[in-house]
Amino acid sequence: MSGNGALTAFRPRVDDLKRTKGIGPGIRMKTAVLIYLLLPCLLASPAQAGWKPVEKVETYAVSGQTGPQLHASMGERGPMIGKGKVRAMAYTNFKLTWVRDYQRQGNACVLVSARPKLIITYTLPKTSGPVPAAVQKSWDVFAAGLAAHEKVHGDIIVDMARKIETATIGLSVPDDPGCSKIRTEMTRRLAELSQAQRQASRDFDRVEFAPRGNLQQLIVNLLMGR
Repeated sequence: MSGNGALTAFRPRVDDLKRTKGIGPGIRMKTAVLIYLLLPCLLASPAQAGWKPVEKVETYAVSGQTGPQLHASMGERGPMIGKGKVRAMAYTNFKLTWVRDYQRQGNACVLVSARPKLIITYTLPKTSGPVPAAVQKSWDVFAAGLAAHEKVHGDIIVDMARKIETATIGLSVPDDPGCSKIRTEMTRRLAELSQAQRQASRDFDRVEFAPRGNLQQLIVNLLMGR
């Protein structure tokens, strides 16, 4: 992937961060999570504070005439994610790129600006045909709750991107005229932000899937036709 950079003495770079967050419907209704490693040197600029993510929704088809049948269909047709190819009910995938402007100031290297682009894609189930009215009502409640759950994961991703701005813009590394040492320092800082984002997602899922948790209850209600 490439991009046009700011006019500086150093060629701007484009960095990618790809991550997938998935929810698996298996028998024990555990969360299936695929998280790609944080790629180094993801940067942002306070001047870009007004940026907004691009959010997209993709769907996959499920079928059935009862709640249990629809749940089983998700287990059979949901997207395969992760190295182990785990079947998921829904997942949130994102791609974060930054075009960065490094400048040499004296013998130091400074990140003076960065232009972010964040694309978040939510993949959700959708019924492929008509279902009985009572089941449709139950499904609508479930589908709305599942979408809301994934949106929280999207919000956590956006929060991480904004924290990247705060943590990196204006970073200066002395004795780095070639702007190489600065990348090592940024990788160190961003590792903490990446871990915090992953932990926040795990903590959220833990609450949602706990006994009487919101998502757990949505699944139970779907299975019981409520």
